[in-house]
Amino acid sequence: MTRIFNYIERQSPIHRLTGATKLICLLLWSFAAMVSYDTRLLACLAAGSVVLFAISRIRLRDISFMLGFTAVFMVLNNLLVFVFSPLHGVEVYGTKHVIVTLGGTFDITQEQLFYHLNLVLKYLASIPIVLLFISTTQPSEFAASLNKIGVRYTVAYSVALALRYIPDIQMAYHEISQAQQARGIEMSRKQNLIRRLKSAGAILVPLILSSMDRIETVSNAMQLRGFGKKKKRTWYMGRRFNKWDNLAISLTALLLVLALLLNVVNGSRFYNPFT
Repeated sequence: MTRIFNYIERQSPIHRLTGATKLICLLLWSFAAMVSYDTRLLACLAAGSVVLFAISRIRLRDISFMLGFTAVFMVLNNLLVFVFSPLHGVEVYGTKHVIVTLGGTFDITQEQLFYHLNLVLKYLASIPIVLLFISTTQPSEFAASLNKIGVRYTVAYSVALALRYIPDIQMAYHEISQAQQARGIEMSRKQNLIRRLKSAGAILVPLILSSMDRIETVSNAMQLRGFGKKKKRTWYMGRRFNKWDNLAISLTALLLVLALLLNVVNGSRFYNPFT
């Protein structure tokens, strides 16, 4: 069964960082990838994502579904950008070098291809880091991290419960699907997509009812234990910063500073090799 947004336990330097460190590094890394369209920086961030995945020992098959979904979304995004704004790269970089003329405004230019390259690099620089954070951060530790950076512990705990609940929903969906197939409802790849979607729709009602029952059970248990009565709470999974946490935060902060400096040097968010 394919699982998404699931913590994967490994023995790696990334896993040993505190949840707060990984959250801060994720935010700094994402900001660095968002504020700049400098191709050189984005390429370094994309390469860094690959290196960090290798260090974390997370295998590609562990996150294959989300990588596939991201690839499909990335292709669709680039296709729609070209369809609705085929000369956007020309507007951004201020020059026009036509490679192929397709008729009308649909000219394939070097500027447009370079802009699409930057879009792809943005995905490769940011999405893998988000997946890495989710795969290497235990939900309870993530809640402790949110609370450490100022989020109320009731909100932080709600986020942790949501992350914990996603694998449970997937497991419940798989069990209901197996039960439906045992009753003769075909959901394999032998059926066409429309029939499979209709069969999957039949699972939603029992899935929602079972989910509501679990939510009520958890909320009652938390209420009986007096959750939310105190202004503060201790965290079993909370950990203190060490030198590696400080080093990781410092390096990602330098990346953000570098992205901002490149914007100043380039005169804009875009690195322009055509002028």
